[in-house]
Amino acid sequence: FQNLHRPVWTPRDYQAFAREGFMQNAIVYRCVRMIAECTGSVPLLLYDRDVELEDHPLRLLVRRPNPSQTRADLIEAIVGNLLVSGNAYIEAVAAPDAQWAFEGARKGEVKELYVLRPDRMKVVPGSDGWPEAYEYTVAGRVARLSGEVAPGVPKILHLKLFHPDNDHYGLSPLEAAATAIDLHNTASAWNKSLLDNSARPSGALVYTSRDGNLSAEQYERLKSELETSFQGSANAGRPLLLEGGLDWKSMSLSPKDMDYIEARHTAAREIALALGVPPMLLGIPGDNTYSNMAEAQRIFWRTTVLPLVERIAKALSGWLGHMEGIDLQFEADTDALEALSPERDALWARLEKTSFLSENEKRAAIGYGPRPPAAPTSKFNPHYIPAGNGRESGQFTSAPDDEVADGDGTNADTKPTLIADRKTGGIPKALYNRTVRQFASKYCKGYIQGELPGELLDIAIGDMIDIAKGGDAAAKKCYKLLNQPRFRK
Repeated sequence: FQNLHRPVWTPRDYQAFAREGFMQNAIVYRCVRMIAECTGSVPLLLYDRDVELEDHPLRLLVRRPNPSQTRADLIEAIVGNLLVSGNAYIEAVAAPDAQWAFEGARKGEVKELYVLRPDRMKVVPGSDGWPEAYEYTVAGRVARLSGEVAPGVPKILHLKLFHPDNDHYGLSPLEAAATAIDLHNTASAWNKSLLDNSARPSGALVYTSRDGNLSAEQYERLKSELETSFQGSANAGRPLLLEGGLDWKSMSLSPKDMDYIEARHTAAREIALALGVPPMLLGIPGDNTYSNMAEAQRIFWRTTVLPLVERIAKALSGWLGHMEGIDLQFEADTDALEALSPERDALWARLEKTSFLSENEKRAAIGYGPRPPAAPTSKFNPHYIPAGNGRESGQFTSAPDDEVADGDGTNADTKPTLIADRKTGGIPKALYNRTVRQFASKYCKGYIQGELPGELLDIAIGDMIDIAKGGDAAAKKCYKLLNQPRFRK
Protein backbone atom coordinates (compact mmCIF):
# COMPACT_ATOMS: atom_id res chain seq x y z
CA PHE A 1 0.00 0.00 0.00
CA GLN A 2 3.01 2.31 0.06
CA ASN A 3 2.45 3.27 -3.60
CA LEU A 4 -1.20 4.32 -3.34
CA HIS A 5 -1.95 7.63 -5.12
CA ARG A 6 1.60 7.59 -6.50
CA PRO A 7 2.82 6.34 -9.90
CA VAL A 8 3.81 2.69 -10.15
CA TRP A 9 6.83 2.32 -12.43
CA THR A 10 6.95 -0.41 -15.02
CA PRO A 11 9.32 -3.19 -13.90
CA ARG A 12 10.93 -3.57 -17.33
CA ASP A 13 13.02 -1.43 -19.64
CA TYR A 14 10.74 -0.60 -22.55
CA GLN A 15 13.57 1.13 -24.39
CA ALA A 16 15.59 -2.10 -24.36
CA PHE A 17 12.65 -4.06 -25.79
CA ALA A 18 12.09 -1.47 -28.49
CA ARG A 19 15.76 -1.10 -29.38
CA GLU A 20 17.16 -4.63 -29.12
CA GLY A 21 13.94 -6.51 -29.80
CA PHE A 22 12.07 -4.53 -32.45
CA MET A 23 14.65 -2.18 -33.97
CA GLN A 24 17.63 -4.57 -34.17
CA ASN A 25 16.01 -7.95 -34.79
CA ALA A 26 14.58 -8.68 -38.24
CA ILE A 27 12.36 -11.53 -37.03
CA VAL A 28 10.69 -9.46 -34.31
CA TYR A 29 10.30 -6.50 -36.65
CA ARG A 30 8.63 -8.57 -39.35
CA CYS A 31 6.34 -10.38 -36.92
CA VAL A 32 5.13 -7.18 -35.28
CA ARG A 33 4.64 -5.48 -38.65
CA MET A 34 2.67 -8.43 -40.04
CA ILE A 35 0.36 -8.67 -37.04
CA ALA A 36 -0.17 -4.90 -36.79
CA GLU A 37 -0.85 -4.39 -40.50
CA CYS A 38 -3.20 -7.37 -40.77
CA THR A 39 -5.09 -6.27 -37.66
CA GLY A 40 -5.39 -2.73 -38.98
CA SER A 41 -6.80 -3.99 -42.29
CA VAL A 42 -9.89 -5.57 -40.67
CA PRO A 43 -12.94 -3.25 -41.02
CA LEU A 44 -14.91 -2.49 -37.84
CA LEU A 45 -18.71 -2.31 -38.05
CA LEU A 46 -20.93 -0.59 -35.49
CA TYR A 47 -24.17 -2.24 -34.33
CA ASP A 48 -27.10 -1.30 -32.17
CA ARG A 49 -28.18 -4.83 -31.28
CA ASP A 50 -28.81 -6.36 -34.74
CA VAL A 51 -29.00 -3.08 -36.67
CA GLU A 52 -25.83 -1.87 -38.42
CA LEU A 53 -25.19 1.87 -38.06
CA GLU A 54 -23.40 3.09 -41.16
CA ASP A 55 -23.15 6.85 -40.61
CA HIS A 56 -23.11 7.03 -36.82
CA PRO A 57 -20.71 9.63 -35.34
CA LEU A 58 -18.93 6.92 -33.32
CA ARG A 59 -18.17 4.94 -36.45
CA LEU A 60 -16.93 8.11 -38.18
CA LEU A 61 -14.73 8.82 -35.13
CA VAL A 62 -12.99 5.45 -35.35
CA ARG A 63 -12.71 5.75 -39.12
CA ARG A 64 -10.79 9.04 -38.73
CA PRO A 65 -9.67 9.27 -35.08
CA ASN A 66 -7.52 12.40 -35.46
CA PRO A 67 -6.14 14.69 -38.17
CA SER A 68 -2.98 12.62 -38.76
CA GLN A 69 -4.29 9.05 -38.52
CA THR A 70 -6.84 6.76 -40.08
CA ARG A 71 -8.48 3.74 -38.45
CA ALA A 72 -5.73 1.47 -39.78
CA ASP A 73 -3.01 3.73 -38.35
CA LEU A 74 -4.73 3.81 -34.96
CA ILE A 75 -5.12 0.01 -34.78
CA GLU A 76 -1.55 -0.59 -35.97
CA ALA A 77 -0.19 1.69 -33.24
CA ILE A 78 -2.31 -0.06 -30.60
CA VAL A 79 -1.18 -3.53 -31.69
CA GLY A 80 2.46 -2.48 -32.01
CA ASN A 81 2.51 -1.14 -28.46
CA LEU A 82 0.77 -4.24 -27.13
CA LEU A 83 3.30 -6.58 -28.76
CA VAL A 84 6.41 -4.59 -27.81
CA SER A 85 5.48 -3.48 -24.29
CA GLY A 86 2.39 -5.50 -23.37
CA ASN A 87 0.43 -2.24 -22.86
CA ALA A 88 -1.43 0.25 -25.05
CA TYR A 89 -2.94 3.57 -23.98
CA ILE A 90 -5.56 5.58 -25.90
CA GLU A 91 -6.54 9.13 -24.95
CA ALA A 92 -9.98 10.54 -25.77
CA VAL A 93 -10.30 14.26 -26.53
CA ALA A 94 -13.69 15.96 -26.46
CA ALA A 95 -14.94 19.00 -28.37
CA PRO A 96 -14.22 21.88 -28.28
CA ASP A 97 -10.79 20.89 -26.90
CA ALA A 98 -10.18 18.73 -29.98
CA GLN A 99 -7.88 20.20 -32.61
CA TRP A 100 -9.97 18.71 -35.39
CA ALA A 101 -13.60 17.66 -35.10
CA PHE A 102 -16.60 16.76 -37.21
CA GLU A 103 -19.20 19.35 -38.06
CA GLY A 104 -21.79 19.87 -35.37
CA ALA A 105 -19.42 18.90 -32.56
CA ARG A 106 -20.96 19.46 -29.15
CA LYS A 107 -19.14 20.11 -25.91
CA GLY A 108 -18.51 16.89 -24.00
CA GLU A 109 -18.63 14.79 -27.17
CA VAL A 110 -15.55 12.66 -27.96
CA LYS A 111 -14.09 13.80 -31.26
CA GLU A 112 -10.47 12.60 -31.32
CA LEU A 113 -8.49 9.55 -30.22
CA TYR A 114 -4.72 9.40 -29.73
CA VAL A 115 -2.37 6.50 -28.94
CA LEU A 116 0.16 7.39 -26.22
CA ARG A 117 3.62 5.89 -25.85
CA PRO A 118 3.71 3.21 -23.11
CA ASP A 119 7.15 4.19 -21.83
CA ARG A 120 5.82 7.65 -20.93
CA MET A 121 2.76 6.39 -19.05
CA LYS A 122 2.61 5.50 -15.37
CA VAL A 123 -0.37 4.02 -13.53
CA VAL A 124 -1.49 5.84 -10.38
CA PRO A 125 -3.44 3.42 -8.13
CA GLY A 126 -6.22 4.69 -5.90
CA SER A 127 -7.06 3.79 -2.32
CA ASP A 128 -8.62 0.52 -3.47
CA GLY A 129 -5.50 -0.47 -5.39
CA TRP A 130 -7.05 -0.01 -8.83
CA PRO A 131 -5.93 2.77 -11.21
CA GLU A 132 -7.45 6.16 -10.46
CA ALA A 133 -5.28 8.19 -12.85
CA TYR A 134 -2.34 8.05 -15.25
CA GLU A 135 0.74 10.23 -15.45
CA TYR A 136 2.22 11.07 -18.85
CA THR A 137 5.82 12.31 -18.76
CA VAL A 138 7.63 13.96 -21.66
CA ALA A 139 10.62 16.34 -21.67
CA GLY A 140 10.52 16.55 -17.88
CA ARG A 141 6.89 17.69 -17.80
CA VAL A 142 4.25 15.52 -16.14
CA ALA A 143 0.56 15.60 -17.08
CA ARG A 144 -1.99 13.83 -14.86
CA LEU A 145 -4.79 12.22 -16.86
CA SER A 146 -7.88 11.24 -14.89
CA GLY A 147 -11.64 11.54 -14.75
CA GLU A 148 -14.15 11.39 -17.59
CA VAL A 149 -13.86 13.29 -20.86
CA ALA A 150 -17.58 12.71 -21.58
CA PRO A 151 -20.41 11.17 -19.54
CA GLY A 152 -19.43 7.55 -18.90
CA VAL A 153 -16.19 7.79 -20.93
CA PRO A 154 -12.86 7.74 -19.00
CA LYS A 155 -10.12 9.90 -20.48
CA ILE A 156 -7.72 6.95 -20.85
CA LEU A 157 -8.33 3.43 -22.15
CA HIS A 158 -5.61 1.02 -20.99
CA LEU A 159 -5.30 -2.25 -22.90
CA LYS A 160 -2.87 -4.81 -21.54
CA LEU A 161 -1.89 -8.42 -22.08
CA PHE A 162 -2.15 -10.90 -19.25
CA HIS A 163 0.62 -10.70 -16.67
CA PRO A 164 0.64 -13.30 -13.84
CA ASP A 165 2.83 -11.21 -11.55
CA ASN A 166 1.72 -7.59 -12.02
CA ASP A 167 -1.58 -5.89 -11.25
CA HIS A 168 -1.09 -2.76 -13.33
CA TYR A 169 0.94 -3.64 -16.43
CA GLY A 170 0.76 -6.31 -19.13
CA LEU A 171 3.42 -8.83 -20.09
CA SER A 172 5.21 -8.22 -23.39
CA PRO A 173 5.67 -11.23 -25.70
CA LEU A 174 9.23 -9.98 -26.21
CA GLU A 175 9.95 -10.61 -22.53
CA ALA A 176 8.94 -14.24 -22.90
CA ALA A 177 11.14 -14.50 -26.02
CA ALA A 178 14.03 -12.48 -24.57
CA THR A 179 16.47 -15.41 -24.49
CA ALA A 180 15.71 -16.36 -28.09
CA ILE A 181 16.08 -12.72 -29.17
CA ASP A 182 19.46 -12.43 -27.43
CA LEU A 183 20.61 -15.69 -29.03
CA HIS A 184 19.50 -14.55 -32.47
CA ASN A 185 21.16 -11.16 -32.09
CA THR A 186 24.37 -12.76 -30.78
CA ALA A 187 24.48 -15.19 -33.69
CA SER A 188 24.09 -12.28 -36.10
CA ALA A 189 26.89 -10.41 -34.33
CA TRP A 190 29.06 -13.56 -34.53
CA ASN A 191 28.48 -13.78 -38.26
CA LYS A 192 29.39 -10.12 -38.73
CA SER A 193 32.55 -10.48 -36.64
CA LEU A 194 33.56 -13.50 -38.68
CA LEU A 195 33.27 -11.43 -41.85
CA ASP A 196 35.15 -8.54 -40.25
CA ASN A 197 37.98 -10.92 -39.47
CA SER A 198 38.50 -12.10 -43.07
CA ALA A 199 35.77 -14.74 -42.79
CA ARG A 200 38.21 -17.23 -41.30
CA PRO A 201 38.63 -18.57 -37.73
CA SER A 202 41.04 -16.80 -35.42
CA GLY A 203 44.35 -18.34 -34.50
CA ALA A 204 47.66 -17.66 -32.76
CA LEU A 205 51.15 -16.63 -33.80
CA VAL A 206 53.74 -18.87 -32.09
CA TYR A 207 57.29 -17.59 -31.60
CA THR A 208 59.63 -20.58 -31.87
CA SER A 209 63.03 -18.87 -31.93
CA ARG A 210 65.69 -19.98 -29.49
CA ASP A 211 66.47 -16.37 -28.66
CA GLY A 212 63.63 -16.24 -26.14
CA ASN A 213 60.45 -14.16 -26.10
CA LEU A 214 59.50 -11.15 -28.21
CA SER A 215 60.35 -7.79 -26.76
CA ALA A 216 57.51 -5.44 -25.85
CA GLU A 217 58.29 -3.26 -28.87
CA GLN A 218 58.25 -6.25 -31.24
CA TYR A 219 54.98 -7.49 -29.76
CA GLU A 220 53.16 -4.18 -30.20
CA ARG A 221 54.47 -3.73 -33.75
CA LEU A 222 53.33 -7.21 -34.76
CA LYS A 223 49.89 -6.69 -33.21
CA SER A 224 49.47 -3.35 -34.97
CA GLU A 225 50.43 -4.82 -38.35
CA LEU A 226 47.93 -7.65 -37.98
CA GLU A 227 45.07 -5.28 -37.12
CA THR A 228 45.77 -2.77 -39.89
CA SER A 229 46.89 -5.04 -42.72
CA PHE A 230 45.08 -8.36 -42.25
CA GLN A 231 41.83 -7.69 -40.38
CA GLY A 232 38.50 -6.85 -42.06
CA SER A 233 36.67 -7.84 -45.20
CA ALA A 234 38.87 -5.66 -47.43
CA ASN A 235 41.93 -7.74 -46.43
CA ALA A 236 40.26 -11.14 -46.80
CA GLY A 237 42.66 -13.73 -48.21
CA ARG A 238 45.71 -11.49 -48.03
CA PRO A 239 48.86 -13.57 -47.40
CA LEU A 240 50.66 -13.15 -44.10
CA LEU A 241 54.40 -12.62 -44.21
CA LEU A 242 56.05 -14.12 -41.12
CA GLU A 243 59.56 -13.28 -39.91
CA GLY A 244 61.98 -15.78 -38.53
CA GLY A 245 60.73 -17.81 -35.58
CA LEU A 246 57.00 -17.05 -36.15
CA ASP A 247 54.48 -19.77 -36.96
CA TRP A 248 50.65 -19.54 -37.40
CA LYS A 249 48.51 -22.01 -35.48
CA SER A 250 44.74 -22.13 -35.98
CA MET A 251 42.91 -22.42 -32.65
CA SER A 252 39.20 -21.71 -33.32
CA LEU A 253 36.41 -24.24 -33.59
CA SER A 254 34.93 -24.76 -37.05
CA PRO A 255 31.49 -23.31 -37.91
CA LYS A 256 30.21 -26.89 -38.04
CA ASP A 257 31.23 -27.37 -34.42
CA MET A 258 29.59 -24.15 -33.37
CA ASP A 259 26.52 -24.79 -35.58
CA TYR A 260 25.49 -21.17 -35.09
CA ILE A 261 23.38 -21.10 -38.28
CA GLU A 262 21.02 -23.75 -36.94
CA ALA A 263 21.00 -21.95 -33.59
CA ARG A 264 19.82 -18.80 -35.38
CA HIS A 265 16.99 -20.69 -37.09
CA THR A 266 15.93 -22.28 -33.81
CA ALA A 267 15.92 -18.89 -32.09
CA ALA A 268 13.93 -17.40 -34.98
CA ARG A 269 11.27 -20.13 -34.64
CA GLU A 270 10.98 -19.47 -30.90
CA ILE A 271 10.54 -15.74 -31.52
CA ALA A 272 7.84 -16.41 -34.12
CA LEU A 273 6.14 -18.84 -31.72
CA ALA A 274 6.04 -16.24 -28.93
CA LEU A 275 4.48 -13.65 -31.25
CA GLY A 276 2.03 -16.07 -32.87
CA VAL A 277 3.34 -16.06 -36.46
CA PRO A 278 3.82 -19.36 -38.34
CA PRO A 279 7.55 -19.63 -39.20
CA MET A 280 6.66 -20.60 -42.79
CA LEU A 281 5.31 -17.08 -43.37
CA LEU A 282 8.72 -15.64 -42.38
CA GLY A 283 10.73 -17.84 -44.74
CA ILE A 284 12.49 -19.70 -41.91
CA PRO A 285 13.79 -23.03 -43.31
CA GLY A 286 13.33 -26.37 -41.63
CA ASP A 287 9.74 -25.90 -40.49
CA ASN A 288 7.23 -28.21 -42.15
CA THR A 289 4.38 -27.99 -39.65
CA TYR A 290 1.89 -26.61 -42.16
CA SER A 291 0.98 -28.43 -45.34
CA ASN A 292 0.94 -25.29 -47.44
CA MET A 293 1.05 -21.53 -47.29
CA ALA A 294 -2.76 -21.15 -47.37
CA GLU A 295 -3.12 -23.26 -44.23
CA ALA A 296 -0.42 -21.23 -42.48
CA GLN A 297 -2.24 -18.01 -43.44
CA ARG A 298 -5.54 -19.34 -42.09
CA ILE A 299 -3.96 -20.37 -38.78
CA PHE A 300 -2.25 -16.98 -38.50
CA TRP A 301 -5.52 -15.07 -39.00
CA ARG A 302 -7.60 -17.32 -36.76
CA THR A 303 -5.23 -17.68 -33.82
CA THR A 304 -3.38 -14.34 -33.83
CA VAL A 305 -5.02 -11.56 -35.84
CA LEU A 306 -8.74 -12.06 -35.17
CA PRO A 307 -8.37 -12.49 -31.37
CA LEU A 308 -6.51 -9.16 -31.28
CA VAL A 309 -9.19 -7.50 -33.40
CA GLU A 310 -11.93 -8.84 -31.12
CA ARG A 311 -10.04 -7.66 -28.02
CA ILE A 312 -9.70 -4.12 -29.43
CA ALA A 313 -13.31 -4.02 -30.70
CA LYS A 314 -14.71 -5.07 -27.32
CA ALA A 315 -12.46 -2.59 -25.51
CA LEU A 316 -13.61 0.27 -27.74
CA SER A 317 -17.25 -0.81 -27.33
CA GLY A 318 -17.01 -0.84 -23.54
CA TRP A 319 -15.17 2.50 -23.57
CA LEU A 320 -17.16 4.53 -26.11
CA GLY A 321 -20.32 2.51 -26.77
CA HIS A 322 -22.41 4.11 -23.99
CA MET A 323 -21.90 7.78 -24.85
CA GLU A 324 -25.48 8.24 -26.09
CA GLY A 325 -27.15 6.12 -23.44
CA ILE A 326 -27.52 3.09 -25.70
CA ASP A 327 -25.38 -0.03 -25.94
CA LEU A 328 -23.42 0.14 -29.21
CA GLN A 329 -20.99 -2.59 -30.18
CA PHE A 330 -18.03 -2.71 -32.58
CA GLU A 331 -17.63 -5.97 -34.48
CA ALA A 332 -15.05 -7.15 -37.00
CA ASP A 333 -16.26 -7.56 -40.58
CA THR A 334 -14.73 -10.98 -41.24
CA ASP A 335 -16.68 -11.36 -44.51
CA ALA A 336 -14.37 -8.75 -46.04
CA LEU A 337 -11.21 -10.81 -45.37
CA GLU A 338 -9.82 -12.55 -48.43
CA ALA A 339 -7.63 -14.83 -46.29
CA LEU A 340 -10.75 -16.50 -44.82
CA SER A 341 -12.61 -16.95 -48.11
CA PRO A 342 -11.83 -20.71 -48.28
CA GLU A 343 -13.56 -21.15 -44.91
CA ARG A 344 -16.64 -19.26 -46.13
CA ASP A 345 -16.75 -21.30 -49.34
CA ALA A 346 -16.58 -24.54 -47.35
CA LEU A 347 -19.33 -23.37 -44.96
CA TRP A 348 -21.64 -22.37 -47.82
CA ALA A 349 -21.06 -25.71 -49.53
CA ARG A 350 -21.92 -27.64 -46.36
CA LEU A 351 -25.08 -25.62 -45.76
CA GLU A 352 -26.15 -26.03 -49.37
CA LYS A 353 -26.05 -29.82 -48.95
CA THR A 354 -27.94 -29.74 -45.64
CA SER A 355 -31.50 -30.98 -46.05
CA PHE A 356 -32.84 -30.70 -42.47
CA LEU A 357 -32.50 -26.88 -42.26
CA SER A 358 -34.90 -24.37 -43.73
CA GLU A 359 -33.66 -21.58 -45.99
CA ASN A 360 -33.91 -18.98 -43.24
CA GLU A 361 -32.06 -21.27 -40.80
CA LYS A 362 -29.25 -21.61 -43.33
CA ARG A 363 -29.16 -17.84 -43.73
CA ALA A 364 -29.02 -17.39 -39.95
CA ALA A 365 -26.09 -19.85 -39.73
CA ILE A 366 -23.95 -17.56 -41.89
CA GLY A 367 -25.11 -14.33 -40.27
CA TYR A 368 -27.83 -13.18 -42.67
CA GLY A 369 -31.36 -12.22 -41.76
CA PRO A 370 -34.46 -14.09 -42.99
CA ARG A 371 -35.43 -13.72 -46.61
CA PRO A 372 -38.33 -11.29 -47.08
CA PRO A 373 -41.60 -13.08 -47.88
CA ALA A 374 -42.75 -13.19 -51.48
CA ALA A 375 -44.87 -10.18 -52.37
CA PRO A 376 -48.54 -10.84 -53.09
CA THR A 377 -50.11 -9.30 -56.15
CA SER A 378 -50.58 -5.59 -55.69
CA LYS A 379 -54.12 -4.37 -56.14
CA PHE A 380 -55.08 -1.12 -57.73
CA ASN A 381 -56.05 1.57 -55.29
CA PRO A 382 -58.16 4.26 -56.93
CA HIS A 383 -57.30 6.69 -54.14
CA TYR A 384 -53.50 6.60 -54.71
CA ILE A 385 -51.88 9.22 -56.92
CA PRO A 386 -48.69 7.82 -58.58
CA ALA A 387 -45.38 9.61 -58.09
CA GLY A 388 -44.98 12.65 -60.30
CA ASN A 389 -44.57 16.38 -60.11
CA GLY A 390 -47.90 17.21 -58.48
CA ARG A 391 -48.22 18.48 -54.93
CA GLU A 392 -50.08 15.37 -53.82
CA SER A 393 -48.02 12.91 -55.87
CA GLY A 394 -47.21 9.64 -54.08
CA GLN A 395 -49.93 10.14 -51.44
CA PHE A 396 -53.23 8.51 -50.53
CA THR A 397 -56.12 10.84 -51.25
CA SER A 398 -59.29 11.09 -49.28
CA ALA A 399 -61.74 8.25 -49.89
CA PRO A 400 -65.49 8.23 -49.30
CA ASP A 401 -66.43 7.71 -45.67
CA ASP A 402 -68.20 4.45 -46.47
CA GLU A 403 -65.02 3.01 -48.02
CA VAL A 404 -62.36 3.99 -45.48
CA ALA A 405 -62.97 2.67 -42.01
CA ASP A 406 -59.53 2.97 -40.45
CA GLY A 407 -58.43 6.28 -41.93
CA ASP A 408 -55.18 4.72 -43.20
CA GLY A 409 -56.05 3.76 -46.76
CA THR A 410 -57.60 0.40 -45.87
CA ASN A 411 -61.21 -0.70 -45.92
CA ALA A 412 -62.70 -2.50 -42.99
CA ASP A 413 -64.50 -5.00 -45.21
CA THR A 414 -61.83 -5.49 -47.88
CA LYS A 415 -58.13 -6.43 -48.08
CA PRO A 416 -55.62 -3.70 -47.30
CA THR A 417 -54.65 -1.40 -50.12
CA LEU A 418 -51.12 -0.79 -48.76
CA ILE A 419 -49.80 -4.20 -49.81
CA ALA A 420 -47.06 -2.72 -51.99
CA ASP A 421 -45.81 -0.55 -49.12
CA ARG A 422 -45.67 -3.59 -46.83
CA LYS A 423 -43.41 -5.32 -49.33
CA THR A 424 -40.96 -2.52 -50.01
CA GLY A 425 -41.09 -0.65 -46.72
CA GLY A 426 -41.65 3.06 -46.46
CA ILE A 427 -44.35 5.03 -44.64
CA PRO A 428 -47.19 6.62 -46.70
CA LYS A 429 -47.75 10.24 -45.81
CA ALA A 430 -51.43 9.48 -45.16
CA LEU A 431 -50.30 7.59 -42.03
CA TYR A 432 -48.18 10.39 -40.56
CA ASN A 433 -50.98 11.16 -38.07
CA ARG A 434 -50.73 7.65 -36.60
CA THR A 435 -48.51 7.06 -33.57
CA VAL A 436 -45.44 4.90 -33.81
CA ARG A 437 -47.16 2.28 -31.64
CA GLN A 438 -50.27 2.17 -33.85
CA PHE A 439 -48.25 1.84 -37.06
CA ALA A 440 -45.95 -0.85 -35.62
CA SER A 441 -48.89 -2.83 -34.22
CA LYS A 442 -50.81 -2.84 -37.52
CA TYR A 443 -48.06 -3.14 -40.13
CA CYS A 444 -44.96 -4.56 -38.41
CA LYS A 445 -43.99 -7.87 -36.84
CA GLY A 446 -44.29 -8.15 -33.11
CA TYR A 447 -40.57 -8.30 -32.32
CA ILE A 448 -40.01 -4.78 -33.64
CA GLN A 449 -41.49 -3.49 -30.38
CA GLY A 450 -38.31 -4.52 -28.58
CA GLU A 451 -36.20 -2.54 -31.05
CA LEU A 452 -38.13 0.75 -31.07
CA PRO A 453 -37.16 3.50 -28.58
CA GLY A 454 -39.81 3.44 -25.85
CA GLU A 455 -39.96 7.23 -25.48
CA LEU A 456 -41.23 7.60 -29.07
CA LEU A 457 -43.98 4.95 -29.14
CA ASP A 458 -46.82 7.42 -28.44
CA ILE A 459 -45.55 10.19 -30.73
CA ALA A 460 -47.13 10.79 -34.15
CA ILE A 461 -45.02 9.52 -37.03
CA GLY A 462 -44.93 12.97 -38.62
CA ASP A 463 -43.59 14.48 -35.40
CA MET A 464 -41.06 11.66 -35.06
CA ILE A 465 -39.75 12.37 -38.57
CA ASP A 466 -39.35 16.06 -37.75
CA ILE A 467 -37.40 15.14 -34.61
CA ALA A 468 -35.18 12.81 -36.66
CA LYS A 469 -34.44 15.60 -39.13
CA GLY A 470 -33.24 17.66 -36.17
CA GLY A 471 -30.52 15.10 -35.51
CA ASP A 472 -32.00 13.07 -32.64
CA ALA A 473 -30.35 9.61 -32.66
CA ALA A 474 -33.36 7.76 -31.15
CA ALA A 475 -35.74 9.27 -33.72
CA LYS A 476 -33.35 8.40 -36.56
CA LYS A 477 -33.22 4.81 -35.33
CA CYS A 478 -37.03 4.64 -35.02
CA TYR A 479 -37.55 6.00 -38.54
CA LYS A 480 -35.03 3.56 -40.00
CA LEU A 481 -36.64 0.56 -38.29
CA LEU A 482 -40.16 1.46 -39.40
CA ASN A 483 -38.96 1.82 -42.99
CA GLN A 484 -37.24 -1.57 -43.22
CA PRO A 485 -39.18 -4.23 -45.16
CA ARG A 486 -37.87 -7.07 -42.97
CA PHE A 487 -40.06 -5.91 -40.07
CA ARG A 488 -43.30 -5.77 -42.12
CA LYS A 489 -46.01 -8.39 -41.70
